[in-house]
Amino acid sequence: MKQRIFISGVQKEFIGERQALKAYIHGDALLSRFFDVFLFEDIPAKDRRADAVYLEEVRGCNIYLALLGNQYGMPDKAGFSPTHREFNEATNLGKYRIIFIKGMTDEDRHPKMKQIIEAAGEQVIRRRFSKIEELITAVYASLVDYLAVKELLRVGPFDAAVCPGATVDDISAEKIKRFVELARRSRSFPLAEETAVEQVLEHLNLLNKGRPTNAAILLFGKAPQKFMISSEVKCAHFHGTQVSKPIPSYQVYKGTVFELADQAVDFVLSKINLAVGTREHSVQVPVAYEMPREVISEAVVNAVAHRDYTSNGSVQVMLFSDRLEVWNPGSLPPSLTLEKLRHPHGSIPGNPLLAESLYLTKYIERMGTGTGDMIAQCRRAGLPEPEFALTDGFVVTIRRKPEMAFEAVGGQSEAEGRDQVGTKSGLGRDQVEILRKCIEDQSITDLMAIAGRTNRTKFRNQVLKPLIEEGLLLMTIPDKPTSSIQKYRLSDKGKKILAKFHKKDGKE
Repeated sequence: MKQRIFISGVQKEFIGERQALKAYIHGDALLSRFFDVFLFEDIPAKDRRADAVYLEEVRGCNIYLALLGNQYGMPDKAGFSPTHREFNEATNLGKYRIIFIKGMTDEDRHPKMKQIIEAAGEQVIRRRFSKIEELITAVYASLVDYLAVKELLRVGPFDAAVCPGATVDDISAEKIKRFVELARRSRSFPLAEETAVEQVLEHLNLLNKGRPTNAAILLFGKAPQKFMISSEVKCAHFHGTQVSKPIPSYQVYKGTVFELADQAVDFVLSKINLAVGTREHSVQVPVAYEMPREVISEAVVNAVAHRDYTSNGSVQVMLFSDRLEVWNPGSLPPSLTLEKLRHPHGSIPGNPLLAESLYLTKYIERMGTGTGDMIAQCRRAGLPEPEFALTDGFVVTIRRKPEMAFEAVGGQSEAEGRDQVGTKSGLGRDQVEILRKCIEDQSITDLMAIAGRTNRTKFRNQVLKPLIEEGLLLMTIPDKPTSSIQKYRLSDKGKKILAKFHKKDGKE
């Protein structure tokens, strides 16, 4: 929302200056983004008293900018001119006031105007000017100072700025402790787990004059989206190659940057093919996704770490039948190009404080190797190289090749292995977990929790129905599929499949 400026001053004396200021502010590339100007003469005639209108505008403005000259203006019955009334109202309301005085001496001024100037001098800094050009220059400097004081104009990284309205009480001590534990294991972080919250924040440069920065809230906030609503991550899964409704699976994740990254990565992994091999060649059971987990994680973490948090857009993770797209509202630093991303390059984080904490927990490296690692991982997995693009944000596209998971664990041909988890007609990770859960009878509510689903009908049709049609699951009440007491159990065919594989922890 723009800041509203009320420009006060005797209309006849300052008509040129007032119009010039309005035109300059509205025409300047920087000031026009933050400010709107009110001039009394711009209001169309209405059946209202003039003094009521301008005093109402003073009450609604953010900045009171007064031009004081020689004339006092037409006084009312109480002996006060409109300018004097406006000045007193702005003073009483504690408005941010900027006072400009025309002329270097006060000899020719109206006595009551001298009173206003003297009163202003006791309360705020007054600036003098002779020409419009001097006035415009001084106003520009004053408005930039205002933006800096109100922390609306950043001179440093966004993540280093104080988070408006936030205090240390908005930081989660538990999240700080978990971070320290992980950072100690990952990068030999020097602070102990029991270190006080403020000390950890100070060590990480996440306090600004005792107040938490944007990075502090994004990393360790109890409710980061309370302060930065667009910092959420939106994940969607489409069966086709285009964005279309209905969306089979859609989730909006909230939390810290660590939680956002973990949840988004898990969302993708739960929807792509997972192949689990046998112990034919090793005591270690081979497990493979159709896309390397590291590539997915790198794309998602980079989007969360390097996005433009001043944008109203959110990170979007979209899984299509042929590709994964990770979009973030941001761009590349001026020194980087899309081509340079494909070659060794320096690390230039847009949010350096976020990047530092993500580095300390091994979510990212800080050598500019992320995109190169993604390319190398895709090559090793037999996938096309990731694609990078700048549209209305930065997009990473990873092409899917579902059969790669099956091939990675040394599977049989499709005809020979049709009953195996991970064949070309195989199962997703959530479905595998559901089968394991159904060794004992389970309700649909219990099974929905595994997949993180909330829509019962969609879950039944999209997840359970294929398992039942394949003969892997049985309904305890087959004549009433939607019964409220319906439960699901593993069939003999399902048991035969699961008997061939380990659980995730490697136990039989």
